[in-house]
Amino acid sequence: MSDSAKRPAAATNGDNDQDTKRARLAQIVQDQQLLASQSIPTPHTPKVIQTIRLPDALRKKILITGGAGFVGSHLTDRLMSEGHEVVVLDNFFTGRKANVEHWLHHPNFSLIRHDVIQPILLEVDQIYHLACPASPPHYQYNPVKTIKTSTMGTINMLGLAKRVKARILLASTSEIYGDPEVHPQPETYWGNVNTLGPRSCYDEGKRVAETMMYAYKNQNNVSIRIARIFNTFGPRMHPNDGRVVSNFIIQSLQNKNITIYGDGSQTRSFQYVDDLVNGLTKLMNGNYDSPVNLGNPDEYSIKDFATKIKEFTQSSSEIKFLPKVADDPTQRKPDISTAKRELDWAPCVHVEDGLRKTIEYFRGEVEAAGEIVPTGPDAAKPKGGS
Repeated sequence: MSDSAKRPAAATNGDNDQDTKRARLAQIVQDQQLLASQSIPTPHTPKVIQTIRLPDALRKKILITGGAGFVGSHLTDRLMSEGHEVVVLDNFFTGRKANVEHWLHHPNFSLIRHDVIQPILLEVDQIYHLACPASPPHYQYNPVKTIKTSTMGTINMLGLAKRVKARILLASTSEIYGDPEVHPQPETYWGNVNTLGPRSCYDEGKRVAETMMYAYKNQNNVSIRIARIFNTFGPRMHPNDGRVVSNFIIQSLQNKNITIYGDGSQTRSFQYVDDLVNGLTKLMNGNYDSPVNLGNPDEYSIKDFATKIKEFTQSSSEIKFLPKVADDPTQRKPDISTAKRELDWAPCVHVEDGLRKTIEYFRGEVEAAGEIVPTGPDAAKPKGGS
């Protein structure tokens, strides 16, 4: 065949190559647009979460310390879905990368492995300071580190907030009330705390963290918010955190003895994590800067709660009573009148509905692990990978 006969075919092949490249480029752009508009389904978070695109004037850059933990990861989901840029900072002591891996591809999300007891320089608009182990076995494992996290970590975050003029919210705790002699507990109650007991590293750490928040507000005009969080449960709780909800569910699903420390008459109030996230965002973006209780006032005895979980899981487990743990509060119930008045907030998810969702989550965790041995009341390092 002559050269002149070959040229049209070569040109056609070149055109086809260009068309293929353009098609591939268009597909890449389409894929990037999709990845920037939603989460990616993962085994840990199979549900797709859509994100909106905010204009620059409305989009905030938000730091969440402890953002790979149980509560922090749900807060991340909320803020990402609203179109904000989220920076998660976590040392993965109790946090797990699996809790946030569905966002790793998203252009609005950043993950930094860092310990808050070390300073960090960032440019942010808001800081949700959640970093600190919250379950007794975990925070008692290294009590000095727990105190450092609540004190040095809070000072570092307040210093950051002061420098960049960011608003900072402290995740405080109902533990600052200790073993309360006032029931239910209002924010005006000063508490009944043993400063030398096994829980004091956490209780006193959070109390002094609140003091530092107000010192920075009064001396340096830092914009602060304080949430006193009561017992919270839901998917992504650490399977080995040793707390009532996770232990009872894991034991029930495996038909093992449900262990209660004490006679089971001690009471707790449990809120579902979605309600807590609603409260945190309302508090951060509202105008009230005194402490606010966030919890569900529905009160259960530990024995009744164990019985309810046993029924929901249709378990053959037996309830066993073991010696009471030192400094375990006899009663815990929030007075949420301040949250209702100042934030227009109250829990919406019924405990039973939240329990069903949490049981299904832990059912998957047990199936994936084969067996989970719940953590007892003694100090323990978190088990399992991130």
